[in-house]
Amino acid sequence: MDERHTDRAGPTGGGLDPRAELSEFLRTRRARLKPQDVGLPDFGRHRRVPGLRREELAQLAGVSVAYYTRLEQGNGQNVSAEVLDSIARALRLTDAERAHLTHLAKPKRLRRKQPARAQQPRLALRQLLESMDTVPAYVVGRRSEILAWNRMAAALFGDWGRLPVAERNWARLVFLDPEYRELFAEWDQKASDMVAYLRMDAGRHPDDPQLSALVGELSVKSEEFRRLWAAHDVKEKTHGRKRVRHPLVGELDLFFESFSPAGDTEQSLVTYFAEPGSPSAEALRLLASWGADAHRSGTSAPTA
Repeated sequence: MDERHTDRAGPTGGGLDPRAELSEFLRTRRARLKPQDVGLPDFGRHRRVPGLRREELAQLAGVSVAYYTRLEQGNGQNVSAEVLDSIARALRLTDAERAHLTHLAKPKRLRRKQPARAQQPRLALRQLLESMDTVPAYVVGRRSEILAWNRMAAALFGDWGRLPVAERNWARLVFLDPEYRELFAEWDQKASDMVAYLRMDAGRHPDDPQLSALVGELSVKSEEFRRLWAAHDVKEKTHGRKRVRHPLVGELDLFFESFSPAGDTEQSLVTYFAEPGSPSAEALRLLASWGADAHRSGTSAPTA
């Protein structure tokens, strides 16, 4: 069976094409699996495609080859939840990948387009940020937009209040600002994670022209972004570890936790902290003392 394809994924006039996104996501997930990974014989030199063939994946999922082929071509309108679950199991998808597959195969009915509204963290959330005077914390919204932050976040990551509102965006900073390439010790991992978060957002909101414009801009300006975007990897921002190279207090080994405020799954409160008694904890303490006077609090900065 001819498995040649055209990579249609990418920004279009008003958003991302859900059919192209579904097609490329399934193809890239299938390509990463080897026959031996799923208990199938590997005939080595006789294989003409990377990873599993469509008929092998269909067999594992318990669906016909024709049915799976239509799905991989982007025709997922009538697919059932049970079939999606079978395909997700066959592809060994993570929880985030399963959710992404569902968003792509069964996109929400598009409503009549309305002017985009600004994302505004609740007043209580802003007050919570202000009270966290020893913990770097910020609120991030759709499209990786930085919506609010405290003095410790400004001291650790830079004073986002000095940037134009449109530039307060993690993806833009990571890929287009050389200082952030130096700030993160494992920049490659930070960049990969950032693209994976944007992919999840694109699955939920394929008709978002602002997200499409952001993807288009980053694709033009950053070769690394283009490569990572083409991989179709997805991830939820929940928790992890980051090493930050700070120009004043040196390298910090930090953990982060991300929480969605009640009633608003489009925003996340992200906090950073260090292991108690560690050199990084002492560095944060020094940074708190220095940062209180050195940076303006983002929670009082205007947002759009």
